[in-house]
Amino acid sequence: MSWKNPLAPTSAVSFPCFRFSSKACQGICLVAVTFVLLLLIGATYLGFTLLNGNFHAIVPGEAYRSAQPTTKQIAAYHERYGIRTIINLRGENPGSAWYRDEVAESQRLDITHLNFSMSASEGLSLEEAPALIDLMQKAQKPLLIHCQGGADRSSIAAARYVAAIAKQGEKVAEKQFSLHYGHIPLPIFESYAIDQSWEILEPWLGYPDS
Repeated sequence: MSWKNPLAPTSAVSFPCFRFSSKACQGICLVAVTFVLLLLIGATYLGFTLLNGNFHAIVPGEAYRSAQPTTKQIAAYHERYGIRTIINLRGENPGSAWYRDEVAESQRLDITHLNFSMSASEGLSLEEAPALIDLMQKAQKPLLIHCQGGADRSSIAAARYVAAIAKQGEKVAEKQFSLHYGHIPLPIFESYAIDQSWEILEPWLGYPDS
């Protein structure tokens, strides 16, 4: 009986990737690594953006967007940009401390506080769009629009403002959907519903060839 070394190399284990050519495997690996790197870069940028309040101008001097503001941020935005109206896209939440603080600070500074409830995972429907546009159009300016992270719901509201109120055109409106604001337009995320609802509403906004 011959002795067999238990530490000796055994036959190679077969992996599905080995069924492809080496170039194909390299291509698949490159795509996977690129995808992971993009997600990491996006997550890093998103974290930095949210730490800074994700505050940006939609139309300077007229409309702004942000993540959920703290009372200090509300006061700072009011002082620096003259904010007269806040539109809260998270809806009325009297049981939450963030909501009570926001309303109280708005009252203290004589800022009109308005609520409009919408979901990032459902987007904005054809029925909801006119109501939001009407709310933004009639609001005293300058106004601040915010959701929780300032990336998804704020993006579609800002795009509606640019398209329907500021009348700056489709390309300018679509710039409100970008990584710059923390929005990642990929179907793997629930918030992709925001992008889908924009496509559905484009003809209604006067962009029939989009």
